[in-house]
Amino acid sequence: MPITPATATHSSSNGTAEAILLELVDEDGNTIGTAEKLAAHQAPGQLHRAFSVFLFDEHGRLLLQQRALGKYHSPGVWSNTCCGHPYPGEAPFAAAARRTYEELGVSPTLLAEAGTVRYNHPDPDSGLVEQEYNHLFVGMVQSAPRPDPEEVGSTAFVTAAELAERHAKEPFSAWFMTVLDAARPAMRELTGPSAGW
Repeated sequence: MPITPATATHSSSNGTAEAILLELVDEDGNTIGTAEKLAAHQAPGQLHRAFSVFLFDEHGRLLLQQRALGKYHSPGVWSNTCCGHPYPGEAPFAAAARRTYEELGVSPTLLAEAGTVRYNHPDPDSGLVEQEYNHLFVGMVQSAPRPDPEEVGSTAFVTAAELAERHAKEPFSAWFMTVLDAARPAMRELTGPSAGW
């Protein structure tokens, strides 16, 4: 049974570092194998399963996270509430709920599937490539985040207008707009038309 890591490796029962494996998938999202996490992200990238979570408060504001400066991929940039990769054989829904708690110290009061999106986004700073088949989730959060500083530098709840302002001035992850646009129909359904998503 895997230990849930905050970093790219975790300790096995004999004390050695064990590589984190990701599920490789075909263009239809069918599992075709596994690859070590860093290897899957090295150019040109291997298509793998991922998830992205968008959580909202009772006012329809989206919870953003700023990725910790110590992360090897896209450090210090803003992104959606939570994103990551299921372990091989782990359901994306279970992985999304697990990582949201690990990174932000919150459990969604509601979490619903919002479709999938496939993309290929190189990160110009690191040279790593996000070649992902991404499962999207939207939901609600009612407790204040308690972020793990190894994972998250800062958090913010934003309205749609505040997000547009922030996105124009601050760096965001290479994948952020792709997953945001793909999740918008489910976000609107969850928050209602007045929230502006």
